[in-house]
Amino acid sequence: NDTVRYYRTEARGWEKQVMIRSRPSAGDGVLFKTFFSAIENSIFSVTESVEHALAGVRHSKEQIDQEQKNDRGFNVKLGRGGIREIEFVAQALQLAYGGKDRWLRSPHTLISLTRLADRGLLTSRELTELVDAYAFLRRLEHILQMEHGVQTHTLPDEEARRRLIASKMDPAEPKRFEKRLLKSTRDVSRVFERIFADSSSDAIETMITRRTENERRTLTDPPTLIDTKNLPAAKITSVEQLQRNAPRFAVLLRSDPDLIEVVPDASDNFQAFDYREKLTTPDTTTDFRGRLRELRRAWHKQILGIAVFDAIGKLSLNQAKDQQTLLAEAAIDAAFSITADEMASRLSIPARPLNMAALALGKLGGRGVDYDSDLDLILVYDDAEPPPDPRLTHAEFFGRAAELFVNSLSSMTREGSLYRVDLRLRPHGKNGPNAVSSKSLCEYAANEAAIWELLAYAKLRAAGGDAMIGERAETVVREIVHERSSAMDPGDLAETTRNVRGRLEAERAGRLKPNEIDIKYGAGGLLDIYFATRFLQLRDNVRDGENRRSTTAILESLRSAGSLAQPNFEAFSAGHGFLSKLDHSIRLLLGRSTRVPISNGSAMNTIADRMDLASTSELLQHLTLHRLEIRRAFERTVDQTDPLQ
Repeated sequence: NDTVRYYRTEARGWEKQVMIRSRPSAGDGVLFKTFFSAIENSIFSVTESVEHALAGVRHSKEQIDQEQKNDRGFNVKLGRGGIREIEFVAQALQLAYGGKDRWLRSPHTLISLTRLADRGLLTSRELTELVDAYAFLRRLEHILQMEHGVQTHTLPDEEARRRLIASKMDPAEPKRFEKRLLKSTRDVSRVFERIFADSSSDAIETMITRRTENERRTLTDPPTLIDTKNLPAAKITSVEQLQRNAPRFAVLLRSDPDLIEVVPDASDNFQAFDYREKLTTPDTTTDFRGRLRELRRAWHKQILGIAVFDAIGKLSLNQAKDQQTLLAEAAIDAAFSITADEMASRLSIPARPLNMAALALGKLGGRGVDYDSDLDLILVYDDAEPPPDPRLTHAEFFGRAAELFVNSLSSMTREGSLYRVDLRLRPHGKNGPNAVSSKSLCEYAANEAAIWELLAYAKLRAAGGDAMIGERAETVVREIVHERSSAMDPGDLAETTRNVRGRLEAERAGRLKPNEIDIKYGAGGLLDIYFATRFLQLRDNVRDGENRRSTTAILESLRSAGSLAQPNFEAFSAGHGFLSKLDHSIRLLLGRSTRVPISNGSAMNTIADRMDLASTSELLQHLTLHRLEIRRAFERTVDQTDPLQ
């Protein structure tokens, strides 16, 4: 309470500024959420003037400049045109406008810059310059710290040492380093000075005018996006439905008007593409960042095409997930190709495909990828042959490749990111290497994997990279999983299933507000169905078919095998259909969230309409009934004494 009172009444400007990027890093996350909610409106004040917010941040930067005045060398973090100026641009504008516009309150610098540009507070050119400079300076910072083994941010003045740093920044063209550095710092300085001009300047007046125009928008949602009066008449209906049913994707369309080409006429039907061909980067793009940029542009075009047909009702739920699964697999292959070429470039070795594969679990493993799904992966390589670079061991080479691969899919650039890659299900979890040999994975599955890991590995499948390596590892590991499970005491398997499911439910329960409903982690949620079906698959050795890996297909297989009693099958099947459709509608409309947006009346009405329900009250009634039936079926399924089983 004392800390909350301090931030509400006494905290100085710089103290409020640093809280923009605060987050829980250890301990009780719920406590942090409660604390930040109590002070958030003091950090982002409705009464804060633009002039005062900018003046406060400018003063903080002047103090930093004074302290750095006598330092030798260029400080990439605190120096003129450095990282801190980029961060201060974002934070100053967030403080100035975040009081009335909650959408601007992101702790992530690059996301903040993108949203500020969307609101008209930065130009598209300024956004490009700041994002490019941020990426360049961050990479330089990392190399400096790796070079010295300490937390340093200073680029030395000595010519020989600078040449060494330059060669590590760009081995192919180290002479470009000084030009890139000069351009980056000049770009940042120019934007910084424009933002922090005198309060009487045209720059401030321009921002205020833009902000006044934007205040007409709904501040909790992205702004109105497309002026349909200039569009071909046949596309207007499609765009209007996109804005209503999937406004988050309309943001993408507004940010890049060239994407209008993927918007279909209202009468068009969906046509599947060869996504691997669509995501292949052109031969003219050779540098790593350029290929990531092109990959993101191509991917956004494809995901928007899927979302538009989804929003206008031309794709079923299963079709939308099938297409997104194929797109994710194509992106994985594209990332492997980019990684192989970049490893060859950095190590000066001949370019060749990596002896590496991605094994998928979770939604990707079950061919059920949906909007904003994580990619749960295990990266495996073949260590039967010598490593591609004799100077490195297999673990060293493929460990570096794994980092590049993850960055290819997950790193945030001006063009956004593709997927969040989750490697936590690899052998030994966060304590294990990012990539493992196929042999090591098989040995781990046979000798060390816990029951909860076997439940996850039940969905393992090869999803990209070297097909031979991936399929061989999939076959062996899945055989091991079912052999080990068949030899277990069914009671132990059931008890572990209950415990793991209960722990996940309890962990999330403390984060829910009164009356909130979590359709994944909560009682009667999707995890009840997932854990029940995987338990039965392992207990009774009912395996996924080659092209029948979805939950719907597994439920049918379990019923046919006599593993799943008819009442439980009906509860799971109907409940999964309803919850999946609800989850999909939420993702399409608002983004990834496992909670029903009960307090957002407009969103609830749209979701009810998409689900062919007469009202939000009817939606909630159906939801309650399905959750009760799912939970009863889950308890019957994992209770070995139930006569239905």
